[in-house]
Amino acid sequence: MKLRVGLWDLGFGIWAWTAALMLAGAGSASAQGRGGGPPLSPWAGAPIDLTGYWVAVISEDWRWRMVTPAKGDHPSIPLTQAGKDAADTWDPARDEAAGEQCRSYGAPGLMRSPTRLHITWLDDRTLKVESDYGMQTRLLRFAPGPSPQLGAGTPAGGAPSWQGDSTARWEGSLRVVTTNLRPGYLRKNGVPYSGNATLTEFFDLFTHGSGDRWLVVTSRVHDPENLQTDWITSLNFKKEPNGSKWDPTPCSATW
Repeated sequence: MKLRVGLWDLGFGIWAWTAALMLAGAGSASAQGRGGGPPLSPWAGAPIDLTGYWVAVISEDWRWRMVTPAKGDHPSIPLTQAGKDAADTWDPARDEAAGEQCRSYGAPGLMRSPTRLHITWLDDRTLKVESDYGMQTRLLRFAPGPSPQLGAGTPAGGAPSWQGDSTARWEGSLRVVTTNLRPGYLRKNGVPYSGNATLTEFFDLFTHGSGDRWLVVTSRVHDPENLQTDWITSLNFKKEPNGSKWDPTPCSATW
């Protein structure tokens, strides 16, 4: 299997995860124009710049994230009995035959995959997050107004999808809430999340002493049907100078 990501000291990941959680609890006022003018657009008033190419740095949970685990290998995820039962029926050949090979590439599972991200502004109220692993696209939409209600402002009545509907707002870091998800997998080997799951994420930037830029995504999956408690993880991405290593590959149920 091709090695898609690098390794880095786990100590940084733990520190960054802690810092991200601290930042997650802090709110911030909406960006204002100079001289007390109207609020700036989310693009113009962005407190951090998330754009560019980023590579996942997997320094924890290697055996679950870099390879496809065996059926039933689902420790560390607080599954309900229903979730365990569903995971233990995983059949990748059945998923492929049914055209469901992207079940582990939905938003709750995608960001833990060995992927590269390309983040750009689609317009002044929408961040576009593309992955080369599975060739997925997430749209993080900022609702109109200075303090939108999270979960609002996305197209209503649309069919559930792998990436769902994501509402974003700046809180110093970027906070994103995703709903309207198509049922999928938290882990490649069939660990499920339901269509009622809610994904909450905080995107934070850090600069290492070496000058390297790091993106830390603190993720919380809420799904009482399959999880006894919310599943909280921290994901690290390192900024790359360009897209020369970008390597789009389609969804697969097995790798």
